[in-house]
Amino acid sequence: MGRGDGSGRQVSPDDADDTGAGILHVDMDAFYASVEVLDDPSLRGKPVIVGSPEGRGVVSSATYEARRFGVRSAMPVSQALRLCPVAVVVPPHFARYLELSGQVMAIFHEITPLVEPLSIDEAFLDVRGARRLLGPPGRIARMLRARVREQTGLTCSVGAASTKHVAKIASTMSKPDGLLIVAARDTADFLAPLSVRAIWGVGPKSADALESRGIRTIRDIRESPPGVLDRVLGPTGAARIRQLAQGEDPRTVEPERIEKSVGHEETFQVDIADATVLRAELRRLADRVGARLRQAGWEAATVSIKIRFADFTTLTRTQTLGEPTSVGQRIGAAAIDLFDALDRPLPVRLVGVRAERLMPAGAGGLALWDDDAEWRQVDKALDDAAARFGAGTITRAAFLGPKRDVGGVTHHPPMRAPGVGSGRSDD
Repeated sequence: MGRGDGSGRQVSPDDADDTGAGILHVDMDAFYASVEVLDDPSLRGKPVIVGSPEGRGVVSSATYEARRFGVRSAMPVSQALRLCPVAVVVPPHFARYLELSGQVMAIFHEITPLVEPLSIDEAFLDVRGARRLLGPPGRIARMLRARVREQTGLTCSVGAASTKHVAKIASTMSKPDGLLIVAARDTADFLAPLSVRAIWGVGPKSADALESRGIRTIRDIRESPPGVLDRVLGPTGAARIRQLAQGEDPRTVEPERIEKSVGHEETFQVDIADATVLRAELRRLADRVGARLRQAGWEAATVSIKIRFADFTTLTRTQTLGEPTSVGQRIGAAAIDLFDALDRPLPVRLVGVRAERLMPAGAGGLALWDDDAEWRQVDKALDDAAARFGAGTITRAAFLGPKRDVGGVTHHPPMRAPGVGSGRSDD
């Protein structure tokens, strides 16, 4: 497998066999950092970190020049600067990332309507139906990469395979700015020598457990007795991993993919014990979650909070709502109820609000009367102001006053459109 710094990169020659490789996984290269370099060419060739240089900000993205020093997404910026003292730290500009994400997704839809966004900067494409018009998968992938570069100035990496699982592995191995094609008949041989960690869904703990039993490669998974895998992963997990190890993946590209959740988190520069400040932060995050739900046309049936204390102990709590909602006031009220029910032995380092069990707006049915009618008007005013003048132009009075000491880069930038993933620290 290639590593996050681009070493070990593998790409296919122009004449590679692409028989049966009709599923593409397209992933923008170090997306946030690449956008910053695009907008400021003086950064080109330098180690660049996207994040807050002060307090407890985390790395949202980093150029490959920075990654070669060991810098990784989600790492504290302070740690990243110790690894790479010469790095240039720039703040994130999410509105700009969303703008370019929209351009990239539009290019994907020029190729095929079968596009399944996974996040702001990656998607699956099923190009089997485009073969007659545009040619075989390899040609389509090369054309797509060229269009992205010409129209946006950014690069992407593409994996082409017969399944989503293998296509995603291939795109990772081809980074940065590469194309790796795995013909259908070569799938088993391609997978066999790869680490178990390459399998989509095998996390670090599962990988450690497998490796401790001598199961280090995908070939080892195939050759292991079923009982061994069952004990490590459980019967359901083991069955799924065995299927993927054989190169089998029944999942199709789903253009109308419904996002499972939408959330925002903030990390404080200084641990906070003041419950009033913490409630205000939860309310602010709830408003941001509500705005994203409304923008995407979703409502949430449950609300959860995440609280991380000064000693890094982390708690999550969830509340099912009386009816699905996208109203920020309702989401915030649920978040604060959950927060008030917690024992808080230590100051708080991080707070987060997440909306879960999403469904299309209105799918839960209409009530005889709307208890949230006035709050919906408030939300509409906030949405209209954000659309015209930018986010934060109008805000709740409770958020005014001295600047809160918040330094974390949001883990989940605003959703671009319905079906787009909730975001992540980019690759």
